[in-house]
Amino acid sequence: MANRALETARKAGQVALAKRGFDVKILKMDNISSICDYFVIVSGDADVHVKAISNAVCDELLDDGLKPFHKEGLDTGNWVLLDYVDVVVHIFREPVRTFYALEKLWGDAPIEELKDE
Repeated sequence: MANRALETARKAGQVALAKRGFDVKILKMDNISSICDYFVIVSGDADVHVKAISNAVCDELLDDGLKPFHKEGLDTGNWVLLDYVDVVVHIFREPVRTFYALEKLWGDAPIEELKDE
């Protein structure tokens, strides 16, 4: 259900922005990969910031009845992955995000950039 997935991706992005995450992008993956429908990519300043964003996303989506299928990276806070099956949220410390360059790796994906309102 792509509309629900897009709503979930946008909510995760907005929660990240509310926690002062930055450079928030949603990549539409459904036409180029079977991994998921959307990637949400977010940057944080430090490991504690990445963890705080991750926890806020988990808490807010849980309020909507969504629990991650898988979580990874919370112990280090360099790159946290939250897998909601149709939506995968990637929260990076900025140098790690630059190194892995997911936007370039998935360069064919349409990108929606979220900004603070």
